[in-house]
Amino acid sequence: MDLENQKRVKEFTEQHGAENIVVLLGAAEGEAAGLAAETVTNGDPTFAGPLAGVSLGLRVYHVCEPEMKAEFDEAVYDEQISMMEMVLDVDDIVSEMTAIREQYCAFQD
Repeated sequence: MDLENQKRVKEFTEQHGAENIVVLLGAAEGEAAGLAAETVTNGDPTFAGPLAGVSLGLRVYHVCEPEMKAEFDEAVYDEQISMMEMVLDVDDIVSEMTAIREQYCAFQD
């Protein structure tokens, strides 16, 4: 997650409260999604950005996770995401995201 997005997430969290924020990711690989998820839950693991050492504990999901996919209008999801979903390792992404939420997310659904 780039430094500008880290700054935005931190500001939104300060303004609205962590319990009111959900981060939705769209990274193409499980490892990249996991790194971004760890950043918004436990803090920037590279210690380079505004979230270095800042544990927000935010809820975080990937757009291809079943619980998120179910939230979208099916036609919109098909038009915007389904083609990409066919080339992603969705199981790897789901596994990575689940592990991060279980380990770091302060707000469990």
